[in-house]
Amino acid sequence: QVQLVESGGGLVQAGGSLRLSCAASGSIFRLNNMGWYRQAPGKQRDLVAMITRDGRTNYADSVKGRFTISRDNAKNTVYLQMNSLKPEDTAVYYCNADLSIQTTYGVKGYQYWGQGTQVTVSS
Repeated sequence: QVQLVESGGGLVQAGGSLRLSCAASGSIFRLNNMGWYRQAPGKQRDLVAMITRDGRTNYADSVKGRFTISRDNAKNTVYLQMNSLKPEDTAVYYCNADLSIQTTYGVKGYQYWGQGTQVTVSS
């Protein structure tokens, strides 16, 4: 079984910072792209940032220059450093991972989600 466990959410004032972490565990053959998504009440889940295994990144326009995604392949962990937070960043943040698992029938690709962590930015 594979699990993605997130941590680091919370309540912060506008202009503040938070760092989210997401650790993948279980019988993982290879961890590929990892990313962070967020979903505000009544809205769809949107991509915030994504990082490939070799470190290439992609960000939503709304967070460019404020958020930084990084990863530690040795720890199967992805991070999201969030600076200059705004009230509109308030949402549940979900970790996402594309990974491969060794099965009886060979290596298979799967996509996993974390349970979500609440980020609330007060004005």
